[in-house]
Amino acid sequence: MNSSRKGLEAARRLAERRSLEEGVPRLRQQIPRLLTLHFEIDDRRVGGAVGTAPRYIRRIVVENAVSLFIVGCGDDRCKDGGHDITYSVMSALRAGETRFEGDDECIGSQGLSRCDRAMHYVAVATYATESP
Repeated sequence: MNSSRKGLEAARRLAERRSLEEGVPRLRQQIPRLLTLHFEIDDRRVGGAVGTAPRYIRRIVVENAVSLFIVGCGDDRCKDGGHDITYSVMSALRAGETRFEGDDECIGSQGLSRCDRAMHYVAVATYATESP
């Protein structure tokens, strides 16, 4: 894929993301006691062992974030993939959990086949002792 086509794809994905975020409540509105939130993410092949792929940390800026948690697929060949973990994350945050984790398989495709990537995440949250 040439660079101009990659640029157009990136612009399309960004526009889709912004469209999804429109009308979604802010995280601060939904979970007023939440102070910090970050995710430790492992991206791997389905069935692969956790920890075999590079781990990265995604920090959420709670003051500005929307209550939408969609993580892109780690494979550049994946089309229309990603991981929507919004329901699981928001449920854990509403319950006041300080550490929670989950797994999610990519919903995209690679050519005629389904994408073979999966993600494991560990989330760490801190909360204020009282509502602001």
